Amino acid sequence: MAHYFWEPVKLSLEVASVSIIIVFFTGIIFARLMTRVQFKGKIIVETLFMLPLVLPPTVVGFLLVIIFGNNSPIGIFIESLFNKQLMFTWWAAVIASTIVAFPLMYQSAKAGFLNVDRDIEEAARIDGASEFKVFIYITVPAAMRAIVSGIILSFARALGEFGATLMFAGNIPGKTQTTPTAIYVALDSGNIQLAWLWVISILIISFFMLLMTSMLK
Repeated sequence: MAHYFWEPVKLSLEVASVSIIIVFFTGIIFARLMTRVQFKGKIIVETLFMLPLVLPPTVVGFLLVIIFGNNSPIGIFIESLFNKQLMFTWWAAVIASTIVAFPLMYQSAKAGFLNVDRDIEEAARIDGASEFKVFIYITVPAAMRAIVSGIILSFARALGEFGATLMFAGNIPGKTQTTPTAIYVALDSGNIQLAWLWVISILIISFFMLLMTSMLK
C-alpha cells in the first residue's frame, strides 16, 4: 500500500524537477531576449509563449499528440533516432509539464528583468564588463526574487499537470502515472481513501510552495 501510494508522488516530483530545469533555462533566455530585442511580430511571439497558461490542458495535450505523435514527422524522426516512440513515455510527461509551466517562469523572469535598474547595468558596461558578465553578476541577482518566485510557481504548476499529461503521456502505473492522474483513477474506481491521501499530499506541497512565494514579496 505504501509503495502504491508513494509511486505516483515520487514520479510527479521527478517529472516536475526535470521540467523545472528545462523551464528555468528556457524561461530565463527568452525573457532576457524579449526584454532586450525589438522586432516585428514580437507581441505575437509573446502571446504564443503565454498561450498554454489559458488554453484548456486537453487542447495542449491534443496539440502535443499532433506535433509529437507517432504519425507526425517529428514523432517519426524521434522513433527512428531512439528506436522508441515518444508518446506514453516518462519524457512525454516531462514535455507536457514543461509546456504548461513555461509561461509562469517566462512571465516572472521578464517582470524581474524589466525592474532592474538600467543605470547599474550601464555603469558595469562602462567599467568594462561584457554583456554576459553584466547579465550574470548584475541582472540576474537583481531579479532573483522574481526568478525564484517563477521557479516555485512553475514547479507547482508542473506538479499539478493533468490533462495534457493524460492525453500525451497516458496513465501507466510506475511509468507515467503522476499524482493528478492517480487521483482521477482512484476516484473513478471508488477508492476515496486513497484519492484523499494523494489530494492531501498535493495540497501540502502546493501550500508550502505558495507560502514560500508569498514570503518572497
